[in-house]
Amino acid sequence: MTDVSHISPRDKAEILAQALPYIRKFHGKTMVIKYGGNAMTDPALQADFAEDVVLLKLVGINPVVVHGGGPQIEAALKRLGKKGEFIQGMRVTDAETMEIVEWVLGGEVQQDIVGLINQAGGKAVGLTGRDGGLIRAQKLKMLDNLDPTKEHDVGQVGDVISIDPSVVKALQDDAFIPVISPIGFGENNESYNINADVVAAKLATVLKAEKLMMLTNISGVLDKEGKLLTDLTARRIDELFADGTISGGMLPKIAGALDAAKSGVNSVHIIDGRVPHVLLLEILTDQAFGTMIRSH
Repeated sequence: MTDVSHISPRDKAEILAQALPYIRKFHGKTMVIKYGGNAMTDPALQADFAEDVVLLKLVGINPVVVHGGGPQIEAALKRLGKKGEFIQGMRVTDAETMEIVEWVLGGEVQQDIVGLINQAGGKAVGLTGRDGGLIRAQKLKMLDNLDPTKEHDVGQVGDVISIDPSVVKALQDDAFIPVISPIGFGENNESYNINADVVAAKLATVLKAEKLMMLTNISGVLDKEGKLLTDLTARRIDELFADGTISGGMLPKIAGALDAAKSGVNSVHIIDGRVPHVLLLEILTDQAFGTMIRSH
């Protein structure tokens, strides 16, 4: 816990009072949070994240956490002597890799997050896309970025067909914090590994979320000179895709964020998960972090 003994009681009260208009504005609203990057692997940032999520819930905001787990999957594959392979930012997932993905995401990673939130005083419940028929998926058709007539086979990587949010809403109504692993199921009960950014964006749309917050390992979307772009419109994003400024793992993140913004999510923020308590700073203060994406 950060030492705040040097701050006077009056200043502490003033800081808390400044959060009041934001608490009033967002009370009862849903915030979908994509949790990944350093915030997931640094113990101090993990504790900050869990505290932020619990505080949001206690002041009447409804956080829903969707988590990734790329580094943890990579580490598990390495332990088993398998090497991860990526095509256009997506992990190639054969049947054996899918088993490891399910074990790591739906087990190890998810339960770590649930435990941290519960330890911070919240009531978290872990879900995968199978629970309550949450995420129906199909095999992802991945066309080549340069040659659209060519298709890449990335194995059991999924594309979301539909999301049934009833299990998430039931948990929210009962004061629980849902923690969702991005694993979907197909019509033959097969499992699919789905990009967590895509799941977070679709879920935010279906839940009519007030905000979609995506925690990353960078300060936001950067231009070619490495300068932060604080505000992006659909047209500007198309330009950044075209000139290669946005590429690799940022492609599905930005595409999903834009999709959510166009589909009615009030604001989408790509924020720096390396900043302590970045969720509280972004939601409950006038301090802006990272990149905000708008549909127009």
